[in-house]
Amino acid sequence: MNKKLIKEVKKSFKERFKTKPLMVFSPGRINLIGEHTDYNEGFVFPAAINKGIALAIQKSKKEVSTVYALNKEETYQFGIDTVAPLENGGWRNYILGVVAEIKKRGISLGNFELVFAGNIPGGAGMSSSAALENSVVFGLNKLFKLGISRKEMILISQQAEHNYAGVKCGIMDQYASMFGVKKSALLLDCRTIKSKLYKINFGDYKLLLINTNVKHDLSESAYNDRREVCEKVSAKLNIKALRDATISDLDIIKTDITDEDYQKALYIIEENLRVKEFSKAIKADDIKQLGELLYKSHNGLSTQFKVSCKELDFLVDHTKNNPNILGARMMGGGFGGCTINLILKSEVKSFKKEISTLFKKEFGKDCSIYNVKLSDGTQKIK
Repeated sequence: MNKKLIKEVKKSFKERFKTKPLMVFSPGRINLIGEHTDYNEGFVFPAAINKGIALAIQKSKKEVSTVYALNKEETYQFGIDTVAPLENGGWRNYILGVVAEIKKRGISLGNFELVFAGNIPGGAGMSSSAALENSVVFGLNKLFKLGISRKEMILISQQAEHNYAGVKCGIMDQYASMFGVKKSALLLDCRTIKSKLYKINFGDYKLLLINTNVKHDLSESAYNDRREVCEKVSAKLNIKALRDATISDLDIIKTDITDEDYQKALYIIEENLRVKEFSKAIKADDIKQLGELLYKSHNGLSTQFKVSCKELDFLVDHTKNNPNILGARMMGGGFGGCTINLILKSEVKSFKKEISTLFKKEFGKDCSIYNVKLSDGTQKIK
């Protein structure tokens, strides 16, 4: 976690509200493999990272709650009893959604004052929204002694995203942000919402994220469209979710669905299998196999599920002939955001320079490159 960020948020809170706050840090996440499998009740392999949201919160004696977004220098006030989604509400809707979902459970809340800031790059697919939701629900739970379990907190965060932000996300982002463990990733079963911890040692290799700094407009509508396709195919197969389907099952109804829908469903089935293979490769310390699975995952996302874009494909394609990179793939919902790369530590500097130059030449804009460490989940800061 970033001490400088925490210090700035605490300072801003004290200056604004003249009182000592409760401090919370909630991390963003990366997903090593298993994209779009979470809302199909499948398997994913996320990890919390050392970038996230720092939040300062305290009870208020006023008739309204006041929230200040430090990065944006924006203030928002609302009454606890009249919470409703805002049109184009942005970050406000994540906070309002959490408040609404807590109240839906019959839990009473008082007004509060809150300051937050983050260092997760926006639109990079590292779940800044889940980190914000988790920091708010965790902070409110501590502040008002609500007795909400961590598992219930992530469901509150997920419902806030569904009902207030309009994104029908799975549970992975909130889970990884809440339950992350340092130097580890979580093999998460999105049906049972239970995970198995895998301590990860990449040896001479490390993870490098390259952000296209692109967020194509169709991302949210396309995300919801992909979800509808998966649900439609599941209904045709008479199963609860594609997690329960095999390739042979899908082949039985192949002539009843479009080729596009067939490929999308096939990708989900194959990606679930890849996540399991990935966990075996970690156990076996087979770093080479991890890289191969990353490439296969990207190929499926790009050619079958069709959620990549030219910038992401460009970045992945330019790693394939580089002997120092074992694997790469797009990460997140798609149509922009980051690629995740497994690269030899000693070659990071020269690769950064090379890929930055190539990307700028091709697209006339800069990509951003981040080193990340696998970190602990949402926590109170002393």
